[in-house]
Amino acid sequence: MSRLNGLSDKKFVARMSGVFEHSDWVAAAIARARPFSSVSVLHDAMVAAVRSAPEERQDALIRAHPDLAGKAAKAGDLTEASASEQAGAGLDRMTDEQYERFDALNRAYQERFGFPFIVAVRGLSVDDILRAFQVRLMNSEQAERQAALEQIARIARFRLNDLVEDS
Repeated sequence: MSRLNGLSDKKFVARMSGVFEHSDWVAAAIARARPFSSVSVLHDAMVAAVRSAPEERQDALIRAHPDLAGKAAKAGDLTEASASEQAGAGLDRMTDEQYERFDALNRAYQERFGFPFIVAVRGLSVDDILRAFQVRLMNSEQAERQAALEQIARIARFRLNDLVEDS
């Protein structure tokens, strides 16, 4: 933590760039609030920045996430963190039938909510993720938007833990 706290604002934002998918603004919003005493305090500050952001900015953050096992994954166009997380859940080793199921659920979810399905996949199996998809498709748009933001916060926590461990 001391190394992160000692970085310039610009270097801090660059170092935190992968924590929230394609959304450096989160790290920029809290850079001047340093020093942070722990990963938990840093995470809480980042999540608070997301929660206090205008709805349009939150929506952009949600839409910055790729579909699970979607076209970007097949094309190799995921961020390193997303690719690693999806691979860890086995999404890169699915059967053709499972890929077809994911594709259909991704389309249905996108049609219903207008943004990608987001779940922190670490520790989940392909079947766990498919079940979560089906359950969350039943949510209201507002409930699902909140679920997406909560899942993004969980993903960020995993990524922060990895980042600080690697520092």
